[in-house]
Amino acid sequence: MGFFSFLTGGSSLEAGLARMEKNGVLLDVRTPEEYAGGHLPGAVNIPLDQLSSAQIPQGRPLYVYCHSGARSGEACRWLKRSGYQAENLGGLMGYRGKLER
Repeated sequence: MGFFSFLTGGSSLEAGLARMEKNGVLLDVRTPEEYAGGHLPGAVNIPLDQLSSAQIPQGRPLYVYCHSGARSGEACRWLKRSGYQAENLGGLMGYRGKLER
């Protein structure tokens, strides 16, 4: 479980990835620089400050992560208010799995 999980209500990243539906969208809300430094395989990068103007797929569950879980929590709150199905996976801080660059 990530350090900020108690603030965001999120579970561990690994557990969230295991629950992810096949048609789900893995959404990385970190900056483009953070994303380029390493991201989960198959993740789409839409920085938190660009969510409101981004083309986000409707009708598919969104699985959102960031570095610590704080930005992904904020993103999920906004997405849910906007009618999306979104789950906060938390952050990459404690994640030890494979990352793409």
